[in-house]
Amino acid sequence: MLRVENLKVYFPLKRTIEDIVARRQRFLKAVDNVSFNMPEGAIMALVGESGSGKTTIARTVVGLVEPTDGHVYFRGRDIFSLKGEEFKVYRRKVQMIFQDPAVSLNPRMKIGDQVKYPLDVNKIGTREERVEKTMKVLKDVGLSPPEDFYNRYPHQLSGGQKQRVAIARALVLEPELLIADEPISNIDVSARAQILNLLQQLRDRLHLSILYITHDLSSAWAISDQVAVMYLGKIVEMAPTSEIFSNPLHPYTQALISAVPSLNGFPLARKTKLRGEIPSPVNPPSGCRLHPRCPFAMPACREKEPEIITLGRDHIVACHLYSKS
Repeated sequence: MLRVENLKVYFPLKRTIEDIVARRQRFLKAVDNVSFNMPEGAIMALVGESGSGKTTIARTVVGLVEPTDGHVYFRGRDIFSLKGEEFKVYRRKVQMIFQDPAVSLNPRMKIGDQVKYPLDVNKIGTREERVEKTMKVLKDVGLSPPEDFYNRYPHQLSGGQKQRVAIARALVLEPELLIADEPISNIDVSARAQILNLLQQLRDRLHLSILYITHDLSSAWAISDQVAVMYLGKIVEMAPTSEIFSNPLHPYTQALISAVPSLNGFPLARKTKLRGEIPSPVNPPSGCRLHPRCPFAMPACREKEPEIITLGRDHIVACHLYSKS
């Protein structure tokens, strides 16, 4: 369904006096040569610390950010080759749930009007049909009775209810692919499991595909079928969820899992602790970008970028520890 191929997204930085004198332009390399395939009906998690590039990928897939290089294919077509009405159709098929529901909702608009708004903009159906569809999707996301929630304002809802509204607004156009960007990071702990369960139920009931963006490995383990681990703009490991958590190969993946208490029940071959902080994506380290923090770094890690290696069924890793050369 979704194929990302050699994707690069670089953001130009404001030039300093030194840059002007040197006649150079520096870039923030948010996403740097990323490729992955997402099958239809799957929930795929993009996991990584802040600044890893996962949200930039999400915004590129939905068409909000244009790539510097590479391609995003949806059902075999490059989305950035679509023009006019074709691109509008694509935008209806791919919807995004943004990170903070409190910010993404208009405090002065009724909930029903906000959920109905995409139908209004796209002129889908009559007014009565739009209201009816809005009521149905409110009920689908667990906001019942929908007549009650339709006329409420955002300040009258809890954090979990606001997130359900954001999900309803994304679903009202009946998308095929849902991009969920940190959907539980800004809501109460008590509501997080409910939102994850809701996303799984919607996937099964509506035959959705979901690209799930998170820094929280425990939620990725709970909801996803496949996990891609990102570090400084690159995918360093990708595998089915059960394989990633039972047999993490990359030191960065091992460190992430080791650091989460709720996942410490997984038998890791080695528990890994990283040194220092994430380097700047403006000036990433040479070779393997993890080498300044990695306890297993070798001379090759500083000199050469690791190739992506396939180990076992659908398990890929970019690490010199597994290189044959």
